[in-house]
Amino acid sequence: MKKSYLFLLLLILTIISLFVGVHGVSITGLLEGDEIERMLFIKTRFPRTISLILAGGMLSVGGKIMQHLMQNKFVSEGTIGMMDSARLGILIVMIFLPNSSVLTRSLAAFVFAYVGVLLFLSLSKVLPKGDPMILPLTGVMFGNIIGAIATFLAYQFQVVQNVSSWLQGNFATVMEGSYELIYVTIPVFILLYFLGYQITIAGLGSELSTNLGLNHQRLQWIVFALVALGSSSVLLMVGAIPFLGVVVPNLVSLFYGDHFKNTMGLTAIFGAIFLLVCDIIARVLIAPYEIPVSVVVGVIGGALFLFLLMRRKQA
Repeated sequence: MKKSYLFLLLLILTIISLFVGVHGVSITGLLEGDEIERMLFIKTRFPRTISLILAGGMLSVGGKIMQHLMQNKFVSEGTIGMMDSARLGILIVMIFLPNSSVLTRSLAAFVFAYVGVLLFLSLSKVLPKGDPMILPLTGVMFGNIIGAIATFLAYQFQVVQNVSSWLQGNFATVMEGSYELIYVTIPVFILLYFLGYQITIAGLGSELSTNLGLNHQRLQWIVFALVALGSSSVLLMVGAIPFLGVVVPNLVSLFYGDHFKNTMGLTAIFGAIFLLVCDIIARVLIAPYEIPVSVVVGVIGGALFLFLLMRRKQA
């Protein structure tokens, strides 16, 4: 697909997202000054659509970076324990600082996500290098251990219901005044873009990138910190969204190649398109009721993930 078509598709889906929902919002109503439609548009539809675009782009680019730096097509924020670590951080704050601000929770999510990915990086150095599936499978088990700890604490302190409410990816509750933290992803995108050339070189491997004058380990620490910051802000605002960081980067690679610097923007756009489509389906499938977008992403993303696995096997 031509790049211009992707931009056009993103624009069309953005417009659809702004005007699809249980309560009708129309361009005519907005132009005529209908107060109810104007309030719905400003307070719910616009925040929701912006959140979808930023979340889809951040999780997809984050997955692309993980795959590039770790030289493995099946790793992402969700398969190396990063998101599970962030959830554990939020849970601990909920237990011991129940009246804490969103900023405190986001800081805890970032710190735990960053520590989690650094721990997994250390673990990955002692894993066998033969089969590329060993790394993501180990990451899933690592994440499950952290998730089990979080579940135990949630039951122990009787906050299971509170935890389950934000674990499931859902944009229905996104409203003006409660979603703005997701704008953290914008400076994260900008910084990652300026580091794009170094990230591309780092993907060649530690030895080769060091020979080219790059401090590979320091770059990893900086880049993973940025990914942890962006991803944890998405988790805190809209919950967990499965498969996005694995599927989208692989689909982009199929069509546009593996050069990170050249495909970072396309990966973000593709991720935003994918999440917008899933969210629109979630809103209209059983209207006037709504399915959590994580369920739709899980079904479609899971099917695409199986396709990628079978394609790898055939190759």
